[in-house]
Amino acid sequence: MRTVLVTGASKGIGQAIAIELAKAGFYIVIHYNQDREGALSTLKQIESNSGQARLIQFDVSERAVCQAVIEDDIAQFGAYYGVINNAGIIRDGAFPALTGEDWEDVIHTNLDSFYNVIHPCIMPMIGLRQGGRIIVLSSVSGITGNRGQVNYSASKAGLIGATKALAIELGKRKITVNCVAPGLIDTGIVDINPIAMEETMKMIPLKRMGEVNEVAYLVNFLMSDKANYITRQVISINGGMV
Repeated sequence: MRTVLVTGASKGIGQAIAIELAKAGFYIVIHYNQDREGALSTLKQIESNSGQARLIQFDVSERAVCQAVIEDDIAQFGAYYGVINNAGIIRDGAFPALTGEDWEDVIHTNLDSFYNVIHPCIMPMIGLRQGGRIIVLSSVSGITGNRGQVNYSASKAGLIGATKALAIELGKRKITVNCVAPGLIDTGIVDINPIAMEETMKMIPLKRMGEVNEVAYLVNFLMSDKANYITRQVISINGGMV
């Protein structure tokens, strides 16, 4: 059974991805940082559908901790076939009002996690000689930029560049590396004032928010053998926003 690590799998898009991939027959390593209850809920939903999974805990912004925990997990259970780099945070605000902490927290969590999480997984994945899948969650903000999200847009744009470069390096190993860039997705915790929501909807031809399951379906396809010839791509799922 192929094992897939999903970061930020205790809620929202990450949780939906973990559950969907488990339904497809993957063994899921459910990552969380602080929300253990959410991670346990993900585990329960997977097991209720006869899937298999286990929990893993670390802060994706802490490089040494990531390396130690992931290397220990791989040593105990074996290498991952796939990694879904999903965990991230938002600290929105107009650029003049952004604090240094607002900038650093978002960059260290969203962008540094690419290295912190994926790097210790790569050599064991190569060692499997079975190919592999790396899928990075970016955002429409990383493609177009977004008012009040200079820090977030920078981090998500950086993920796109890193994805494209890593895809070149790993192509000969039959490891695909792709980016999924969601638009406005209803995670249950979207906090947008009514006026901003109305303006955003004008930009979306489908006139609705996306659903977390719709993102999970896309990730499931990219993780499947049907996507063997897809790599180095940024695939938007945004209702036609851009």
